Amino acid sequence: MSNSRKTAVAKRVQYGALPYRLPAGRRRPQFMLITSRESRRWVIPKGWPKKGKSPQYSAAREAFEEAGVVGAVGRRAVGSFAYEKRLKNGVVVICHVRVFALEVTRQSRQWPEKQERVVKWLSASQAAEKVSEPRLSQIIRRLARRYD
Repeated sequence: MSNSRKTAVAKRVQYGALPYRLPAGRRRPQFMLITSRESRRWVIPKGWPKKGKSPQYSAAREAFEEAGVVGAVGRRAVGSFAYEKRLKNGVVVICHVRVFALEVTRQSRQWPEKQERVVKWLSASQAAEKVSEPRLSQIIRRLARRYD
């Protein structure tokens, strides 16, 4: 029996940023999503730990590289979710993503992955609907409730 998909080998940790902003004159936050490079799904900026750097730093760095945003990153994770990631060698790994809220203060005009992704600001309900991972959807809705 042939299986074109290689099986998951191990769990790996990633750190993600959930960028949000409070537009002037509005009570409710907006959340930023980006498209993944391969599948073009709506995701948050995330990536591998940076050696010698804190999880928060790694999350904030990914937010800049993938979406050009900078701001205040939370000290504690606001939640976590898991997803399957296909590596360049074809192996699929389960990634456990620790998510840190990032209150965006500005977005650069240029950033490393600008040409590779689409960036979109959405309401909490829109963002929660667009992501594929139910736990990430819950994190978005829970963070938005802080402003109710």
